[in-house]
Amino acid sequence: MKLVTWNIQWGRGADGRVDLDRIVAHARRFGGEFDVLCLQEVSAGYPELAGCDGSDQFAGLATRLPGYEAVAGVATDAPHPAGGRRRFGQMIFSRLPVAAVFRHLLPWPPDPAVMSMQRVALEVTLLTPSGPWRVTTTHLEYYSLLQRAAQVEALRALHREAAGHAAAPRPGTPDDGPFDRVTRGGPSILVGDFNFKPLTPEHVRLQSPIDAATPSYRDAWEVLNPGVPHPPTVGVHDQQQWPGPPFTWDFVFVSADLAPRVRDVRADAQSDASDHQPMLLEIDAAA
Repeated sequence: MKLVTWNIQWGRGADGRVDLDRIVAHARRFGGEFDVLCLQEVSAGYPELAGCDGSDQFAGLATRLPGYEAVAGVATDAPHPAGGRRRFGQMIFSRLPVAAVFRHLLPWPPDPAVMSMQRVALEVTLLTPSGPWRVTTTHLEYYSLLQRAAQVEALRALHREAAGHAAAPRPGTPDDGPFDRVTRGGPSILVGDFNFKPLTPEHVRLQSPIDAATPSYRDAWEVLNPGVPHPPTVGVHDQQQWPGPPFTWDFVFVSADLAPRVRDVRADAQSDASDHQPMLLEIDAAA
């Protein structure tokens, strides 16, 4: 299974242009016939964003990726002062069958000293040849360490809860309507822009043990490349927005039961279609 994750900065490249066609083309060039695409910073109704015309990128991206099931996870949903609504969040596209979908609003404790926004973790269960797996994409708070730390704890709690549901599914049939038992994967892949760097307390905490029944998250790059620095994913091409040496904010985590299946993790150093670099996970999903 090939999975690409990318903070697309609403499609704005290092040249300042917003171009969703370029985003899709670069994802395909890097990931080939990818099975799953996870995108952060998708917008609709925000002409205030640099280079953006305010169009509905959730719909626009879905149109550009026929053959994939498109799942949107909106974090910010608010009225625009000039009328209509504006939305900001994430998307997952999958060629694999999608079972349960969850849109988890992450904690947002008050931190009035800094700007911040509501954040979301978008979770889908995919029916792989090896069984149901969870894929979650998220984008943690940038300005507030207080909020980002709370969001890390929430991701750990969500992983524990989901693993419990997978291990002990509740009763229910289609005749029970919304009480129907839905398939939720146990093995988990967590990707996105975490707004923390490797080896920071948040990075370490996300991977720390949870309980005996819940396989801990592991950084997939470190699984394959122990002791090797992570590839930079921010500031590679856009030195005006990100002056100084490039660094890493984007990660792929896998639950420990999936770690032996990881075959490749890498970042695309060539793409200049966003201020972030896309990352690719190749993982053995065979039965």
